Amino acid sequence: MCYAFFMLHAPFKTMKYKVAIYDTTLRDGAQAENVNFSVQDKIRVSRKLDELGLHFIEGGWPGSNPRDVEFFKSMRSVRLKKAVLIAFGATRRAGIRASEDKNLQSLVGSGAQGATIYGKTWDFHVLKALKTTLDENLAMINESVAFLKKRMDRVFYDAEHFFDGYKANPEYAVKTLLAAEAAGAECLVLCDTNGGTLPHDVAEIIAQVKPRITAPFGIHAHNDAEVAVANSLAAVRLGAVQVHGTINGYGERCGNANLCSIIPSLKIKMGINCISDVNLGKLREASRFVDELANLQHRKHQPFVGESAFAHKAGVHVDAVAKNPLTYEHIIPEQVGNRRRILVSDLSGRSNILQKAAELNIRIDKESPELGEILKTVKTLENEGFEFEGAEGSLELLMLRASHTYESVFKVFDRIDYRVFTEKRKVDPCPVSEATITVEVGGAVEHTAGWGIGPVNALDNALRAVLPKYFPGKGLEKVRLLDYKVRVLTAAEGTAARVRVLIESGDGKARWGTVGVSENVIEASWQALVDSIEYKLLRMSK
Repeated sequence: MCYAFFMLHAPFKTMKYKVAIYDTTLRDGAQAENVNFSVQDKIRVSRKLDELGLHFIEGGWPGSNPRDVEFFKSMRSVRLKKAVLIAFGATRRAGIRASEDKNLQSLVGSGAQGATIYGKTWDFHVLKALKTTLDENLAMINESVAFLKKRMDRVFYDAEHFFDGYKANPEYAVKTLLAAEAAGAECLVLCDTNGGTLPHDVAEIIAQVKPRITAPFGIHAHNDAEVAVANSLAAVRLGAVQVHGTINGYGERCGNANLCSIIPSLKIKMGINCISDVNLGKLREASRFVDELANLQHRKHQPFVGESAFAHKAGVHVDAVAKNPLTYEHIIPEQVGNRRRILVSDLSGRSNILQKAAELNIRIDKESPELGEILKTVKTLENEGFEFEGAEGSLELLMLRASHTYESVFKVFDRIDYRVFTEKRKVDPCPVSEATITVEVGGAVEHTAGWGIGPVNALDNALRAVLPKYFPGKGLEKVRLLDYKVRVLTAAEGTAARVRVLIESGDGKARWGTVGVSENVIEASWQALVDSIEYKLLRMSK
């Protein structure tokens, strides 16, 4: 096993890490398109990362914008249990003293325990972007690190564009590292800023550079060639003791190295105890938490923490996993807080149905005729356009209905009908919809109407207005439509095309999906809505 040890020296305590995890979600990650954290969001994310047991949290650049200034100010009253809060900035500007540089002053005044500053490694950037001399750039690095070392507990140096700079001018790239090292930088972080270096180049360059430096080194990889995680692991294998990345791989352009893949790879695959077993089990929760605050949909197919990471669909796979999960799973899902999912579709075999039934606590014997009936129904419905992978509520109802012992909770109704109107009135800025629900019970007929922004919203409101009378105390008033998706299945038929509607509903405690298919989008929506309500009532009765 490859174990790397990193001694972090502090005036108050000496800390020892096998590999330090350095999170830059709040700085580099916040530069991603469509990511915009508020100050309160950043504080909540910081607490969550601290709970996860990460070593360093890069909170932002206090000299660049008012939001980060406010964040660092607010964090002075937040007590982190484990993580060290880091402020980010740049080396001093050319031609001035470090003590006169406002950026460096803002780092010292931020209240953070440590600072990471970046400097130019690539001579091309020094001459073209900074428009200064190579010697002046070395002085900027050395003097900036020295200035911060006298005033802050920890100082790390990010060697920006290191790998590209090394390829262009190896001697000068190393000189920039030595300038930071001479000033006392605790860790020299090698940055693949453009994200285009491949793992074999990372390994070869590190092997050449490592004998020429004495300070510990780290890795900061971007994902433009989709190898940021691979580059990070390659660097650790060669002795990197600090790994930078972001939760869910957020970052500018194509993102940064994804800590949700790096952490379990280090811990489980490489035997490096970067966080505890208990905290590793919180990884999926942390991943989804950050997605929620960023207002981004969670990537289902993300390794380790995605909903589909341990989802099995093919009948052969499911049968093998039932015998031994290692046949098609590279780790135990629960290690990272995830779970195994058995999908049911037209590719399913009997093993899929049996395992799914067991997961839902539905008793089906492998020799029972219901098993074949369910499998046949699923294949028939999926051929018609239904999809149950994202509609497990509808799937559970389908399996129950096949048991011949299940009675629908709607059996109290002799009939339940609907009618929907949509009109655009001159006085209204947008069209409005009205849905009328008619229910008949024992010969008595009742009409209830509901208004909505659109026909589906109106149907939803009307349905939930009438049902509590017949199902009191079941919490139907808490049910909300959380997501609504329409997929055209037969596009060649134009506006007469068959459509599939997937609905996600929730009651504040649980979420569930249901599905409907029809040539009429309202009818497809109605099917999914009715299943959603019936599933809620079914859950309440258990």
